[in-house]
Amino acid sequence: MFTILGCQFGKPVTQIQNDNFRKELIDLKTFFHIPGIAVIVKKGDQTLYEDYMGLADVKNGILIDSGTTIPMASLTKIFSGILIQKLVEEKKLSLDEPVNKYVSDKSIADSIKIKHVLSHTSQGKPGVNFYYSSRFSWMTTVIEKASGNSFEKEMYEKVIHPLGLRNTYLLSDSSQLQREGRKIALPYYFEGDIKDGVIEYGYSASAGISSTVRDLAKFTKAIDDNLIVTKESWKKMITPFNENSPYGQGIFSQTFQSKDLIWGYGQYDCYSSLLLKVPDKNLTFIIAGNNNLLSDPARLIYGDVTYSLFAMSFLKNYVFDLANEPLLEDSNSLNTLKGRINPANSEFYRRKLLAQAIAESFVAPYDIKRFHMSAAILEKVFELYPDYEKYSDLTLLHNLSFLKTVAKHKEDRDFTKFDTVIERIGSKLLAVDSNNSYANYYMADFYSNKGADKNAYIYYQRILNAQNFSRNWYTTEAENWIKNHKK
Repeated sequence: MFTILGCQFGKPVTQIQNDNFRKELIDLKTFFHIPGIAVIVKKGDQTLYEDYMGLADVKNGILIDSGTTIPMASLTKIFSGILIQKLVEEKKLSLDEPVNKYVSDKSIADSIKIKHVLSHTSQGKPGVNFYYSSRFSWMTTVIEKASGNSFEKEMYEKVIHPLGLRNTYLLSDSSQLQREGRKIALPYYFEGDIKDGVIEYGYSASAGISSTVRDLAKFTKAIDDNLIVTKESWKKMITPFNENSPYGQGIFSQTFQSKDLIWGYGQYDCYSSLLLKVPDKNLTFIIAGNNNLLSDPARLIYGDVTYSLFAMSFLKNYVFDLANEPLLEDSNSLNTLKGRINPANSEFYRRKLLAQAIAESFVAPYDIKRFHMSAAILEKVFELYPDYEKYSDLTLLHNLSFLKTVAKHKEDRDFTKFDTVIERIGSKLLAVDSNNSYANYYMADFYSNKGADKNAYIYYQRILNAQNFSRNWYTTEAENWIKNHKK
């Protein structure tokens, strides 16, 4: 299915914008080996673009369509944030209350408030730094105890049923799919080939909603129209918790080229999704697919949606009037890039290049050409934008250190071209936040790959010494490395 309707920016939607967007989505679907994709672009009530590409079931050749539901993972947090705000409006809850008033866990300090968990600022010193955290699931119990109802009942009675979201449900188990007659896209993952995956059943305030892009568009329009929560409550949700945070209370928020971007993403091992709103243009973009590569390569967990090539395609075609510019560069176009950059959109090009660089690196373990392309793009970025320490962030550090890891596995120990850049970026980020577990892990891994074990030990130990952090994969990695390197 492929639908184009409506108007854009007060003029008819041009065929070139939609054709370019569709072509880029097809290219990205192929690049990331995603079996099936569902996508919709809305301007207010009007559907500018709606499309369903590929397969919900690879083995049986069943196409994905408008009624195929997809597990949306952490997009559930937006729904849960709405439920929390409704409880605040009903005066059944205060965001300044300690979480341990509702969650019986002696390890939760009084200083950790509901607002800190909602904003992912509960780790380290509460309220200071953003660390995307599994602690958000604590909101399940908070919602239940404050409302006096089950989380499921609150979700259905306050959001899903009133809005008529007929293809939206909390995914509990396989029997539910048969009992309710649900169509669901089957799960897949990519490791050199597309392979069958598993559905992650169960739900909480953090994840568990399964839906369609049409239903999600209806949900966000109801928010815009103040049908679920007040305008003031929604503003609280989308306002960054502090000046250093990319997150409000249940949803991400950032500014890019003078446009506010309100967004959320979902990521399971075998599903992924993205919801992006541009309030100034009254635009909403929603996309979902049945592997993890709509989200994972862009490291959206760090809070910058411009690392997503899917987001950048939407922005360039529907927001910034750059439909004629290519989304992806190749080795030839990189050489002509400098002459094509309009100073007014210089920031867009830098972000676009970095988005492609990290995407290339993500599939590099399966295709050495992608490794070299990622490195070439990064070299071009540092040539065109030499002040990298000013714009560096966790995602760029991840990209650079991951290339180092891939090089080691390819037995290319002479790959040292970015070593100085990695050290400078790592030092900069850790000078701001010495407890950042991701930055410490990337630096530890970098030095370990270089054989500088004494340096690596320092960073792994910082991960273990950090106070008020929940266990995560990097905790296990640090413990195992230190155990294996004891002398």
